[in-house]
Amino acid sequence: MSLKYLLIVWCLFLSSVVCAQTGSNTFTHADTLRGSITAERAWWDVLRYDITIKPDIVKKTTEGKNIITYKVVKDHHPGVMQIDLKDTLKIDEIFLDNRTKLTFSREGNVYHVRVPPQSKSSVHEIAITFSGKPRIAPRAPWDGGWTFTKDSLRRPWLTVTCQGLGASVWYPCKDHQSDEPDKGASLTMIVPDTLVGVANGRLQSKKLNGDGTASFTWNVVNPINNYNLIPYIGKYVNFSETYQGEKGNLDVNYWVLDYNLSKAKNYLPVEARNTLKSFEYWFGPYPFYEDGYQLVDVPHTGMEHQSAVAYGNWYNPGYRGRDGSGTGWGMKWDFIVVHESAHEWFGNNLTTKDLADMWVHEGFANYSETLFVDYMFGKTAADEYNAGVRKGIRNDRLIVARYDVNDQGSGDMYPKAGNMLHAIRHSMDNDDLFRKILRGLNGDFYHQTVTSKQVEEYISKKTGYDYSKVFDQYLRTTQIPKLEFYLDGKKVFYRWTNCVKGFNLPVVLKNDNTKIRIVPTEQWKSTELKEGQASLITKDAIVKMYYIDVVPTEKNKTAQK
Repeated sequence: MSLKYLLIVWCLFLSSVVCAQTGSNTFTHADTLRGSITAERAWWDVLRYDITIKPDIVKKTTEGKNIITYKVVKDHHPGVMQIDLKDTLKIDEIFLDNRTKLTFSREGNVYHVRVPPQSKSSVHEIAITFSGKPRIAPRAPWDGGWTFTKDSLRRPWLTVTCQGLGASVWYPCKDHQSDEPDKGASLTMIVPDTLVGVANGRLQSKKLNGDGTASFTWNVVNPINNYNLIPYIGKYVNFSETYQGEKGNLDVNYWVLDYNLSKAKNYLPVEARNTLKSFEYWFGPYPFYEDGYQLVDVPHTGMEHQSAVAYGNWYNPGYRGRDGSGTGWGMKWDFIVVHESAHEWFGNNLTTKDLADMWVHEGFANYSETLFVDYMFGKTAADEYNAGVRKGIRNDRLIVARYDVNDQGSGDMYPKAGNMLHAIRHSMDNDDLFRKILRGLNGDFYHQTVTSKQVEEYISKKTGYDYSKVFDQYLRTTQIPKLEFYLDGKKVFYRWTNCVKGFNLPVVLKNDNTKIRIVPTEQWKSTELKEGQASLITKDAIVKMYYIDVVPTEKNKTAQK
């Protein structure tokens, strides 16, 4: 297999959980409508979604209803509500509070719904029926929509993927990450009675409709991202166990195609237990005990759908037979179980308000792989794995994208942001504190939407060190910071170049006998070396811990002045 092919595979892998963005500098009015809190969105807050969906497997069409419960949060509103629905589908009718039929107009992927005056703090429902031929995913999950396919026995197998693309690709909603339904959601799937419908949370009911169909209703009680509400339809069977976690008993369910039952029972529970044990150690209690934890067979690779993680990794370690790090450590555990489950903490518990800040989801999930390796196999293995994933860094675009236009940054939000977190951790040289920060993020921002700045400032505050320029360097430039150094007698001289002004990442190097900490700036500085410290300062030792360019130089008297 050629190096070029490996790099292509790796780049596809980096994009495996989000839809590719063009990175264009040109944005349209439609982008603003989708990506910003417009006046037609700002006056109401989603409390709950109750969705019903009926797919036609032969025609590949859908019809359904979404009852949106919302609260008025402003004294005055423009008399219009923005509802998002992709243009391959259409809204048929809308009723307010089960009695008043509302009128509406369409502008591309947005419906402007006219509503009567409503007082602040009042709570209402709009019931939206919709139908049409939804977008079929060209390449799920990278390029999403509905997947209408068949399992290996030629039986129907359906699901949806829509992160980045947006939940409005399959149901009408307020399609903005900043507004999650505070009181949860339900999803009812009306499917052929030979199939099973699985979704997020807990199964509330199964009803045979007497017409060859059955209705499966699932419910989540926690806030949930729009793009995480997902139907799974196929010949599923179930087995379950109880995991003894930090908050007590966690219900764990596995929904697999019937012919996968035997190998799933032998494989998935071990992977799930190791993952939950590791992440509860690093991140704190699983955030959705009330809704349980599930792994669900899917025809694509996988997705982080809250409390119902999509699993398509063929019941083998690695990422469909590959180790993205190239170190061998990635073949000792199941990539999809680990990476997608990490999103239960970073992505589903903490959710970014704007798609531009998605590194908070993907950078921490990428780094969760290193933390899992650390927990299971030790620090040396973790350092090797983390350094190995750098081969996927492209430095093609900024990681933090443009706000309010539904823009998404570079795929470097995975390995580069993960390596940034590893560098910060090593620079702190205090794993107890680092772990407290990870757990604190999930505790202090429990079930909340956040911004990148909030996360960045939280880390700086809790460490007592200003990492703002470190975040700027890795998230908001494509420059790789360069550390120049040379040894002269009993001193080491060093400085940063190719960096943002004020870049101040500390560098800590150590072995069992000694350690050294330096804080380079853009000006040459020096530190007196103690016994044994000179041997620590090598290019190989530094790049093992930090994603930086390291340039050993010769003594330069001019540079010292």
